[in-house]
Amino acid sequence: MEIINRELAGQADDTLPIVALRVDRRTLAKTRWRGTADDGREFGFELARPLRHGAAVFAGAARYVVEQQPEPVLRLAVTDPTEGARVGWMIGNLHFPAQVRDGAIFVEADSAIRQMLTREDIAFEETRAVFQPMHAGGHHHH
Repeated sequence: MEIINRELAGQADDTLPIVALRVDRRTLAKTRWRGTADDGREFGFELARPLRHGAAVFAGAARYVVEQQPEPVLRLAVTDPTEGARVGWMIGNLHFPAQVRDGAIFVEADSAIRQMLTREDIAFEETRAVFQPMHAGGHHHH
């Protein structure tokens, strides 16, 4: 088992073949976890901070890259900034993480969010995507 303490951050040869280390978002948010790459190589992670989707973590005969798995999300196409702010406030007020990307708001596919959006007559679609929510700054409970 390979023990990983940090991302390679530009140290890996870009010409090496890529082997995916597939992981879900909640595991990827941790600093201590174990995973197995597509070729069977095992890794143990003891990190100072969590990794992100696309991070290269090991290089040998191949470059091992973290691949966050898509998950069920709700996609809200928001074209009006005022409406976007209103929807963002409602989602944030429920303490659900959100991601803004490509002119849309992505949020976890949760029944409370679905009910709120339906009640407020806000159009959404259910889809699967790599979900990387924004992290609020300045407020901690520790």
